[in-house]
Amino acid sequence: MMQHEQAVLLFKKACEDKALVEEVLASPNVSDEIVGFHCQQAAEKFLKAILSEIGSHFQRTHNLRQLMDLLYDAGHRLPADLADLDTLTPFGTTFRYDVLSAAGSLDRRGAYEMVCRLKSWAEEELHRND
Repeated sequence: MMQHEQAVLLFKKACEDKALVEEVLASPNVSDEIVGFHCQQAAEKFLKAILSEIGSHFQRTHNLRQLMDLLYDAGHRLPADLADLDTLTPFGTTFRYDVLSAAGSLDRRGAYEMVCRLKSWAEEELHRND
């Protein structure tokens, strides 16, 4: 698969995770762990889409900080309001099969809005060379 095709596929898959979050965001029947997982998955795929588009190699990982650092090293700085994107990483790893502590919780709306901002940024980056 060519790098642009891979980027487009990853972007599409990220949009599907984002759409699912939008559908269940307010549902009391869906846990914070599941909402957080799909926010993390969307973010991961948006980041990998841009890395694919620019031809930057990345390992199989769910670590958003690692992907963010690769983008930074390649000269693609995320907007400042996405600096905390990596706070979603535990939802793709630790909380995928575990539960949040009673003291912890997910700001569902905040996580979703961060994914929305990332989508907009990624879309701009993908179309930069059109």
